[in-house]
Amino acid sequence: MNEETAAMLDYVRAAFRESGAHGFDHTGRVVRLCEHLAAREGADMAVLIPAALFHDIARPLEEETGVPHEEEGARIAESYLRSVRYPEDRIAAIVHAIRAHRYSSGIAPETQEARILSDADNLDAMGAVGIARTFIRAGEHGRGIADATGHFHEKLLNLRDLMYTKSAREIAEERHAFLVAFLKTLDGEIGARIPPDV
Repeated sequence: MNEETAAMLDYVRAAFRESGAHGFDHTGRVVRLCEHLAAREGADMAVLIPAALFHDIARPLEEETGVPHEEEGARIAESYLRSVRYPEDRIAAIVHAIRAHRYSSGIAPETQEARILSDADNLDAMGAVGIARTFIRAGEHGRGIADATGHFHEKLLNLRDLMYTKSAREIAEERHAFLVAFLKTLDGEIGARIPPDV
């Protein structure tokens, strides 16, 4: 990691007051997934890594301000990158990738870097980590199992079919199968009758 990236990492880490479903640990996993996907798909890492680092920087502010975190995050990233004299020709691509990464933003990722960031962010919502994050999210909002399983059906089970890159589709197949197996087991346990002598 070069000094420039290390400084970005420190800046982003400082923005996360606490952990949680969208804490700094999520950002770290998304960065690693971006690196993994880019090694197979090709991407401009000088765009992809800053976009991955900044993609959720405004997440802690979203509930307070009501501003979508992808919009505020893009603004924060642009301001920071200009302040450190990051190459101007890459800033617009970073801002686009941040704006387009969110599942529900309605903005289509138009670059390879934006597609990889979207895929990486969605992959981190699937599989074992996605299950853990979903239950953390439910707990953060004072909700229980029913809310969490609702989120699986409303969003997570749809993510496999939204991947842009071949490499992400391969990972998504495995993670999707894990989600389905988990839900079947959970449904079985919730619906199971407890013997009267227990």
